[in-house]
Amino acid sequence: MNGITPAKSERGIALVVAMLVLLVMSVVAVVLISSVMMNRGLTGNDQSMRRALNIAEAGVGEGMARIKSLDVTMSEANPNSVCQVFNVLNGNVPALGSDSTGLATGQTAGSYMEYTTTARSSDALTIHWKKNAAGTAIMRYDASHVPMVNDVTGLPIYVIEATGRVGNARRKVMVECIQKPYTANCRAALAANVPIQFVGNAFTCGYNHSADTPYDDGSNGRGVVDDATHCIGNEVSGPLPGAWSTGTINGGGASGAAGSPTDVAQNQTGFYGGPWEAFGMTQSDWWAWIGAPRSSLTSYNGIFYIDNNSTTQDASITYALHSVDGEGMLYVDGNLRCNAGFHWKGLLYVEGDFDINGQAWILGGVIVKGQTLIRANGGMTILYSSEAISQKLARYGGQFVTLSWREI
Repeated sequence: MNGITPAKSERGIALVVAMLVLLVMSVVAVVLISSVMMNRGLTGNDQSMRRALNIAEAGVGEGMARIKSLDVTMSEANPNSVCQVFNVLNGNVPALGSDSTGLATGQTAGSYMEYTTTARSSDALTIHWKKNAAGTAIMRYDASHVPMVNDVTGLPIYVIEATGRVGNARRKVMVECIQKPYTANCRAALAANVPIQFVGNAFTCGYNHSADTPYDDGSNGRGVVDDATHCIGNEVSGPLPGAWSTGTINGGGASGAAGSPTDVAQNQTGFYGGPWEAFGMTQSDWWAWIGAPRSSLTSYNGIFYIDNNSTTQDASITYALHSVDGEGMLYVDGNLRCNAGFHWKGLLYVEGDFDINGQAWILGGVIVKGQTLIRANGGMTILYSSEAISQKLARYGGQFVTLSWREI
């Protein structure tokens, strides 16, 4: 049987169709390859952007760590204070202006993450104050104030700016934060579980004072007109008694106390079961927060636990302070004697007896469990200040509250 032989024109059409099919398939293949390459590029870029954001967040972490470790020495008296951290070793920090502090990064040399730069630039890790619209005052956060963010009262607001970089990917974040506030439940400027004996011209004032109250203010009492030795001009809201005790309170000489609703409150009930109750903490949270005991200190700015053994609340140590300026929280598991030249802003909690003499001065509060008697002698002064307690404990407490986070 003879086969059918296609015409030449039909063979030409078949060739054209085959070539068209091959062309279409080639175009589809190119499109698919291009799509795959594009997706890979987009995926890679997306990964770089995510890594850049993570790096920027790490920069914020270093900023908070440097604030916590007190490396950031920005003055609250200067709204223009700035601190910048650079990816350099100590000794190679770029020179900055008079309002600025430069720090070397705390990262391990040779493995720097790119959340800052080696030289001054807009991408350097920067810490500064949040300022009012006029740029003349530091903005603060006070949960009890209306509005909470204001330039009058509360904890200063830090602004941390960090830029993460991975290749050409770049992401910058701005975080506004405060150091976590701690509120102490004080019953008076001086509260005790034993009798209190005032001698000489010792003075305690339970009217609430500003954290900016200068040293030795109130040494001559509350007064009626504010001056360098009378404290009435530094009062804010929320007064307490000058002294509170579960025992008696006796005065001698020119000693005195001022407060509201009474100057002194004696023969009271309801002393603290432990220092944790003064802060609304659990016992476990308190011991974790106060840290390990020390038998002596060389610096008195911070949160400290003074003891000479590992037994808690046995009032075993006797500790004396004189000619010392300090701030924060001092917890003494024993007796404490404060002598002339002692200045403190914050809170003292004493498990044993407490003697305060000469021109010693405290702004904040004192809580004493005691064993026998509290003696307040000479020209000592204790002024209650909830703001000083909150600010100083926040400064050294080591935790932060984020108020806002945004990418810029």
